[in-house]
Amino acid sequence: MITDKHVPAEPDDFIGRERDIEEIGQLLDAVRLLTLCGPGGIGKTRLALRVAHTSAMASAWFVELAGVSPAGPGEGGAETVESVADGVVRRIAQVVGVAEEPEQDLVEALLATLSGRSGLLVLDTCEHLVEDCAELARRLLAACHRIRILTTSREPLRIPGENVWRVPPLEIPEPGQEAADAEAVRLFAARAGAARPGFVLDEAALPAVADVCRMLDGVPLALELAAARMRVLSVRQLSARLVDRFGLLSAGDRTAPSRQRTLRAAVDWSHDLLGEPERILLRRLSVFAGWTIDPAERVCADALLPAATVLDALTALVDKSLVVVEREVAGQVRFRLLNSIRQYAAERLAEAGEERALRTRHRDWTLERAEATAQTIFGYRPAAWAEKVRLMRSHEADHDNTRAALAWSAEHGDLAEGLRLCTVLRMHGVARGEFTEWIGWTRRFLDLAEDAQVPPDVAGAAAVALGEMGLESRAPELTESAVIQGLELHRMAGAEGRPARGLHLAALAAMRAGRRERAALLLAEAAEAARDDPWTTALIVYSRAVLRSEEGAGREARRLAEKGILLMQALDQQWGVARGHIILGTFARARGDHDSAFDHFTRALPPLREVGALPDLARSLGGLGRAALLLGDPATARTALLESLDLSTTMGLRLGIARGLESLAELHAAEGDARRAVLLCGAAAGLRGALGKGPAHGARLESLLEPIRRSLGEPAVARLWGEGRGLDQDGALALAVGEGRARPPVPTPRDARHDTGGHALPVPRRPGQSSALTRREREIARLVARGLGNRSIAEELVISPATVARHITNILTKLGFSSRSQVAAWAVDNETGET
Repeated sequence: MITDKHVPAEPDDFIGRERDIEEIGQLLDAVRLLTLCGPGGIGKTRLALRVAHTSAMASAWFVELAGVSPAGPGEGGAETVESVADGVVRRIAQVVGVAEEPEQDLVEALLATLSGRSGLLVLDTCEHLVEDCAELARRLLAACHRIRILTTSREPLRIPGENVWRVPPLEIPEPGQEAADAEAVRLFAARAGAARPGFVLDEAALPAVADVCRMLDGVPLALELAAARMRVLSVRQLSARLVDRFGLLSAGDRTAPSRQRTLRAAVDWSHDLLGEPERILLRRLSVFAGWTIDPAERVCADALLPAATVLDALTALVDKSLVVVEREVAGQVRFRLLNSIRQYAAERLAEAGEERALRTRHRDWTLERAEATAQTIFGYRPAAWAEKVRLMRSHEADHDNTRAALAWSAEHGDLAEGLRLCTVLRMHGVARGEFTEWIGWTRRFLDLAEDAQVPPDVAGAAAVALGEMGLESRAPELTESAVIQGLELHRMAGAEGRPARGLHLAALAAMRAGRRERAALLLAEAAEAARDDPWTTALIVYSRAVLRSEEGAGREARRLAEKGILLMQALDQQWGVARGHIILGTFARARGDHDSAFDHFTRALPPLREVGALPDLARSLGGLGRAALLLGDPATARTALLESLDLSTTMGLRLGIARGLESLAELHAAEGDARRAVLLCGAAAGLRGALGKGPAHGARLESLLEPIRRSLGEPAVARLWGEGRGLDQDGALALAVGEGRARPPVPTPRDARHDTGGHALPVPRRPGQSSALTRREREIARLVARGLGNRSIAEELVISPATVARHITNILTKLGFSSRSQVAAWAVDNETGET
């Protein structure tokens, strides 16, 4: 316990950061200088105050430096010991109790006093005095061996022996987490209750409070200021008004330092300490929704800010806690601005008259990069599969930048650029199964383009992309109208606008409508138009395979599918190869060769997981589950079918959900749960009916229900069927999963006995093999086994809790587990000692 305490009282209850306090305490046992770094309002001062109160050291002194003016240079421009003593030393001496006497060197007196003491010296708010504080800390460490120094600053002191601890925002609610337990929610609820007695964080208020906490990034000052507004606003009104957060969050504690009374004052304080290059870069970075160093240099540099200076300025902004280092994606470190900092910087950008130029440059960079990525992904530019995977992951990380570029293009009438972006967005929509938003953007730009001078080939390509997303999302009317529009626009563009993709989509639409002769003619025309388009050529070959299979020519259909796989392999396009294996797996299942079906669907999984091609992954898992069930492997079937159902649910693919329910009904029937099987069949029929679709295949359904009718009786089956039809989607999904039923290990692939064209294809590892996980995932699994939560893992690995959550989701998916305890047990059993 502290026996000589010179620490101000805490103004109110300290909430959250239990793990932070524990870790800082452990660090101070091991190091002598620790700097708490972070942006304004992140809670550095309050955290340091709490650490000082809970410190077990013999003495503690808390020195507030915010009111100390920076010391000037000594004679000749050099910093002198006297200049340091003019400000910082005098304030420390007052707190420690060192009297200032004439003709006395106050620094030497302070060093003499503390040299025989043991204790914690806290220097709060050092950023505006960073050089003075660094010099004094260096001398204290050299002369006072039992003194520990804790500083708070928006940038490090940068002296030998310093350890920097980045103060994170408070924990905000993550998906799957109980929102009321998050630190930010707890703080807001406590301060709101103080502002408006009677405020209760009930189930009705919790979602809006969680939204407020996310909008404010878990920044304590912003949360405190927002909670103060609860005196006159409901939490929903508060959430709606946070668009203008700097105007709203301006009613702080009058007794607080001026820089902490409003959110704007907190950010102004940091901004005023920046050099001119840093100010220029900060405001220009506001156009990004996350970035890497390359686009920062491309978009933000000009005569005022040469490209060669951007890296140094960005490093300074990171050091001064205004830019957040997020994570590494596809081999590149990503950065972002907290929401409040970004809004502030955007206002500065507008004030500087640079908004239009910078947002246009940002849009042009986004478009150029997206088009180059699409060219590489689809084989128009040669690249290895690993490079294609890297580009797709990087593109995924920049979706918010794409949204911003689309919004800017629509707002300023840059329709050709917007349509070109919409065209390449099909890559993301088809891969991820996220159609609704991108369909909306494409329709919006096409509508605007009707009365504008837009090149017809540009609008035609976007219309075809819209048709492709309509086809994938099972919207035949949209597909037909968009393809017709695209073909007409391409014809208007002349001979160079030959629309191979549009013709192929028209053929697919005809196939789905049962017009096989029309489909064959369109496929022949598309193949002619796609002679210089290897990706589309391979897709056309796949479509011909499906058409020939429907016509009863099974052997020719298999030969065509194998040819398509060879074409995709020539492009090193493993996503395309996986699509071929899904087709071959479907053919094998139809002819009753369930071993081959299992192998083909298994082969498709690794590349689909690599690029996150979720609709194809759901199809492949569904096929794998059906094959496993028919091979008498219900454990593997359950794992694959449940994951397929999860993916269909996430993407909102209701027909996929209906098919998943039907397959799980067969699984439950095979396991003897007749009641659940009939309920699921009824639920699937209800979902199909709501979609205007017919019932599942009659023979398959009858083979399932007939033995159940014999055991339960027709009346019972009819009653259960009707009960199932009355279930909503959530009820049907809960019934399918089953309460308390843990998922078994992931499916063990059978030996990959054959390969089209003699090339080895990737096969998933057996369960329990650590190589099924990435190196980072194995590392996280070991930390889970140590009992660490997401926040603690994030701190240990210097990544965000959200990133940890995503990794753990991947681990659960890959290992087929449903709980962290299963991951922990697996990690113990498979410990390899890898680092």
